[in-house]
Amino acid sequence: MEGEPTQSAVVSEAISAEQPLVDRARRGDAAAFGELISKYERRVYRMARQITQNDEDAEDVLQETFLKAFEHLDSFQGQSKFYTWLTRIAVNESLMKLRKRKSDRTVSLDENIETEEEPIVREIAVWDDTPEQKYSQEEMREILDKAIDSLKPIFRTVFVLRDVEELSTEETAEVLGLSIAAVKSRLLRARLQLREKLTRIFKRKGDQILGYAK
Repeated sequence: MEGEPTQSAVVSEAISAEQPLVDRARRGDAAAFGELISKYERRVYRMARQITQNDEDAEDVLQETFLKAFEHLDSFQGQSKFYTWLTRIAVNESLMKLRKRKSDRTVSLDENIETEEEPIVREIAVWDDTPEQKYSQEEMREILDKAIDSLKPIFRTVFVLRDVEELSTEETAEVLGLSIAAVKSRLLRARLQLREKLTRIFKRKGDQILGYAK
């Protein structure tokens, strides 16, 4: 709509707003860096937990992320939001945790996969009664978390950044070093896989929830 700020304008405004705080932290102001930690630690932890699927690993990622951010503040050019830069560090740390797990057959984010968005025909059941009407908020959160955890890292990471952390497609691409087309493709596949997984879960919990024709 006319008059609404563009995504780039929103990003520029966010950069300008936090730049004084970042500048103070860069000059060694511990209190300023503490403010940045307080502002973003919950989001970083939540994202790390979603990717690593492990509380202890997420705690480690949180600490390593802010430690590296503090050590490399001079390398932050201010061309993107501080949180975008911070997220890139956190994602790398989270993926390193996954790769170190001998029992976890992970796929590297830089592995070649098709990035063209192609038609994917899938038969998705329609829910007559919404799941929210059948389950408590806590139960729904547990079901959704398990479904997200079951995604492969290359899809889970994109989904967490876009749909949980609500980064833009452009910010997600910047964080992961991917093209916008690759982000869109992986997000599409993640959403479709989640839809299928959730449909199967609710199917198991009771056919009456789904609108299958008898």
